[in-house]
Parts: sequence; structure tokens; C-alpha cells
Amino acid sequence: MDKKQAKERIEELRKKTEYYAQKYYDDDNPEITDFEYDMMMLELRTLESQNPEFITKDSLTQKVGGHVKEGFTKVEHEVPLQSLQDVFNFEEIEAFDERVKKVASENGIDEVKYVVETKIDGLSSALEYKDGKLVRGATRGNGLVGEDVTENLKTIKTIPQELPEKINITVRGEVFISKKEFEKMNQEREENEEELFANARNAAAGSLRQMDSKVTATRPLDIFIFNVQKYDEDTFDSENSHFTELDKLQKLGFNVVPVRTLCSTIDEAIEAIKKIGEDRENLSFGIDGAVIKVDNLRLREILGTTYKVPKWAIAYKYPPEKKETKLLDIVCQVGRTGALTPTAILEPVKVAGSTISKTTLHNEDFIKEKDLKIGDTVVIQKQGDVIPEVVDVIKSKRDGTEREFVMPTVCPVCGAPVVREEGEAVARCIGIECSAKILRNLAHFVSKEGMDIDGLGIKILEQLVDKGLIKNIADIYTLTAEEIASLKKNGKKFAQNLIDSINASKNNDLFKLLTALGIRHIGTKSAKGLCKKYKSIDKIAEASFEELSMIDDVGEITAQSIYEFFRQPQTIDLINKLKEAGVNTEVIQNENTNTDDRFAGKTFVLTGSLEKYTRQEASDIIESFGGKVSGSVSKKTSYVLAGEEAGSKLTKAQELGVAIISEQDFKNMIEK
Repeated sequence: MDKKQAKERIEELRKKTEYYAQKYYDDDNPEITDFEYDMMMLELRTLESQNPEFITKDSLTQKVGGHVKEGFTKVEHEVPLQSLQDVFNFEEIEAFDERVKKVASENGIDEVKYVVETKIDGLSSALEYKDGKLVRGATRGNGLVGEDVTENLKTIKTIPQELPEKINITVRGEVFISKKEFEKMNQEREENEEELFANARNAAAGSLRQMDSKVTATRPLDIFIFNVQKYDEDTFDSENSHFTELDKLQKLGFNVVPVRTLCSTIDEAIEAIKKIGEDRENLSFGIDGAVIKVDNLRLREILGTTYKVPKWAIAYKYPPEKKETKLLDIVCQVGRTGALTPTAILEPVKVAGSTISKTTLHNEDFIKEKDLKIGDTVVIQKQGDVIPEVVDVIKSKRDGTEREFVMPTVCPVCGAPVVREEGEAVARCIGIECSAKILRNLAHFVSKEGMDIDGLGIKILEQLVDKGLIKNIADIYTLTAEEIASLKKNGKKFAQNLIDSINASKNNDLFKLLTALGIRHIGTKSAKGLCKKYKSIDKIAEASFEELSMIDDVGEITAQSIYEFFRQPQTIDLINKLKEAGVNTEVIQNENTNTDDRFAGKTFVLTGSLEKYTRQEASDIIESFGGKVSGSVSKKTSYVLAGEEAGSKLTKAQELGVAIISEQDFKNMIEK
């Protein structure tokens, strides 16, 4: 490679590494594996060392990745929170040892010891204590400036708020989420159809960098302390040993990095690294390598640092372990939302210390992108030491017996149709009584937005389902006071109150029932539109796709969803059962029903804080008069109802010349 080619490749790598670093550090949403990024950085570092004239300050080889997120207060680190130089073989470790020993010998230090620690895969943070009290916590950021996340760090139970000694000290640690908790988090997110966290590190980083500490408090964060950044000699004695320092921190109540070994030679250090590699599968937390540190603190000062990395420590990166195995079958699991997730059934294979026999294939598109076939020889890798994944297919080993995977058209649990809507990656069971999603359906049915059955919370529902007292939604209306009372000690009063609430829900207006049924794309607003048009559930069920798609706020996708829902045998059976139980299935016409359409053809947008009405109350009033409520301002907007502290919507209305009304104006309009 000539100089021109080298320069071009260096520039290309800088752009790529900067982009991927931003996705990793700033967005907490990596697009490539750690190993791929490490290899890219290694190539960049090698090319720059061969062509030093092309080295610039903006290269990631010369600075720490990461920036301060907008919204956080900036914190300048008194002692920089540096990164570590990565190495990928033991020869580089031995070369590191030679450099250290040379400097040690030149300064009259005869003995060099090393401390080998696990490199925790998390987000680096600094904790500052004054007189033994935690006064500030900050992320690493770019190493020089981080984010003030004190209140968020205080939610982590293993961080002491006050130390047993009144010392002044700043320590550095790694915030992480354990393997077990990470798997649990992603399982819950998958069930709730939320985007999965890419890995435990990014889950931890995203959780710590929340603007609301209440959100952080709900996340299972933990921390391991691994270094003393700064201390007052009057209050803390280091004894010139990093290893001893960590022991002292542990006695002070800190959760110190648990895997650490004091080594007298570099050979011992290499053996300690190998041991961590062998045992990493059994660790409760994820790691992305092992760290070798000089133990002698005075020698550390002599060795010094570069702008980016200390010269007294390096990080060994383990290569990802990959194994070949057979894809025996692909089966679909049905989640609580009805989403079908293809799962690979594998010929059991040991990867990174554990036996893998199945793994998720995410969705139909993933299978097509990988060109996976049942019977294929596939390559399995553990992502972040936690999640097994199929990374490749060895097409050269195909013998013609492989079979294409076909996504089921009916639910494997209940037999209802499976639908994949346009623009979505997930296919779903649309059966209202599917046992795989019954608990979620029940919780939605009894919610305030649904039938509003007070007292029938998720824990009570779980007990009723577990005891076999509820198998479908209609069973709610066959419950007896005795059955409910059996769930609690002295539960007679609770049971009677719940029975009263269940009976009261029978008299709800039809739109409440429609919302409660959980028809995809149907909320309160569209349910009211359907009721206004058809007046009864039977007429809605009889409506054609063409008729449904003509209704305001009901597009073709929603119309198709309604049409298919009411043609399922499960739905027909459920509606009949609800009718038999005495549940109202028609629009309730009463003296309070508003027949005034004064807002017909008018669209309102609400913005700011209203005093006389809640947003929902104002929306209900507008809709009762035949108007529409929109979330955005356009030229078609008729009125913008502006309360206190109205923001961008008010500005947009002014720019477009849309009529702006106050609460008093609105009151006058509805009281005419």
C-alpha cells in the first residue's frame, strides 16, 4: 500500500470508527459487534503508526470515544477517565512487560508486580466523596468532561451514600447489568413488543443516562469499583499498592471488582488472563476482556500516560468463540402480545462455556436475509457473552435435503389466523382467546381505558388464570364472590366490591367495550367513531371492509383489522358469551347524549396547560359536538386551543394563520 492509498484508507477508517463510536457511546445503540469495531481500530492504529505524518488529533486513536449528552450538566474530571490500549495476543502483553521493566530498572525499582482484573462490560463512572459523603457522580464522557448523573447513581443500591470514614476520595467504577437481569429485561421487552437492548453494556448505559432518575431506579443497575482516581493523603493511605488499595475500598463498603489476581511475573499474569477466559461463562456479569495493571503506584506515576491511555495498563481482548452446528428445525413461539417469534432448534453445541440448543431468529425477514434453511449447517456465536445468535450459514455444506421455512398462517397455540401487516416485521395471532396472550388481553379489557373494572389488577388476574377460574374474557362475568374471596385472607368484602364493579361494567357504553376488546389499531377515539356510525356491535360485525374504510379516522389497515377480527369464530363466540352475561353491546342513548354537530368538519389542536379542562375532557367535548382532535397543526386545522406555556404548536399556528382560541373562547363556543 502506497502513501496515497494509506491516507485514503486512514480517512475511511476514521469516518467509520467515529460513526460506530457515536452509535455505541452516545446513542447506546451499536450497529456492529465489539470485535468488528476492535479490528477496525487495530487496523487504523497500525496504519497510523506506519504513517505518522497522517495522524491528527481528531482520530479516535488519539482521544476517548463519547460525548456529553444534551440536557446533562457537564463535569470536568480532575483526573481524566482514560481509555485502555487494547491488545489481542500474548506477545503484545510480553512486549508491554518489557517496556514496564525497562522503565522500572532505570528508576531503581527491582520488582514489578501486576494486577489482573476482569474488564467489566459497562459504562465507566466516577464517584466523588467529601468527608465520607457522596457529593457527585459522573460518566466518563470524552475522558475530560462527563455528565453529572449523581441522582441516577444514587439509585444503585451497591453505591454507598456515606462511608464509615470521613475521607475525601474519588473512585472509578463500571456500571453494569448482570447477565441474569439483562436476559430478564429483554424477555419483558420482547413480550411487550419493545425494541430489544443490543447488549448488557448498552442497556446499562442507556439506563444510567436517563434524564429522569425515577426511570433509572426501575433498572437493575450495579457497579464494580476498580480504581482510585484521587484522594487526600490526610484521609486515605494507599500503601503504594493498587491491590491493597482495592482491599481498602472493599472494607469501606465499595463493591470492588471481584475477580482480581496479584501476579509476581508476566507469565503469572498471562495464566490469570487465560483463567478468566476459561471461567467467563460462569461469571454473573459480562466482560469484554481482562485488564493488566502495574501494581506499584509510584511506578505508575513514572510510567505516566498519553493523552488517551495510561502506559501502566493494557486490556487483553478475547476473540469471540464461534461453533458450527445443525439447524434442526424452526418453530414459532407466541408472545403475550400475539407476536410470533421464530426460534432455531439446534443440534446442541457448547459455545463460550454453555450448551446452546436453541436461539431466537427474531422474525421472518431475518431468516430471509441470512438465507436460512432447515437442515443448514450454521455458525453460532455468543453476543456479549450472553445472547447466542446465528451469525452465518455454511452454504457449501448443503446437500439438497434442506427445507425452506414457511411462516405459519395460523397460530400454533389457538389456530386463529396469523397476520403480518404491511410495513411491520412481526406476524401476529389475532385470536382474542389465544391462551398465549390471554393475561395481556384480560389486563387490557379491565383497564380504565377498557371496561374500567376497579380492583381487578394484574396480580388478581394471574391468580384467577392460574386457578383455572378464567380461561377467556367472558369468564370474568361468571365469577362468584366465593371464588374471588378464596384468593385473599378475609376476602369477603374485597370479593363483594369486585363483583359490584364487574356488574357495573355491564352497563358501559359500547365504545368502552370496543376499546376493551383490544382490536388492533382501535383506541377510544376510533371506537367512538364506529359507535356513532353503527350504534351496535352486531352492525359493526356485519359491516363490509369497504364500508369500514369510509369512516373518518379509519384507514384501510384499521378497517381490515376490524373486518378480520369480527369474522373469527373466537370473536363470535366471545361476543355471544358477553351478551349472555348481560354486557351491553349497543350505544346508550340518554338525555345527556349530545346531538349537536356544531363542530362538524372542524379540527382542533390542543396545546399548553389547560385550567378548566383536562386534555381528555376538552377532546371529549369537541368530539361530542362532531369535531375532530389532531395532534399536529396544519393548514387544515380549524382552531388551536392554547393554554399556558403553549409551545411549538402555537408558533406553527401563528405562522400558518390558524385561528387561536383561549379556554374562555372555547367555553363560549360550547355554551352558545
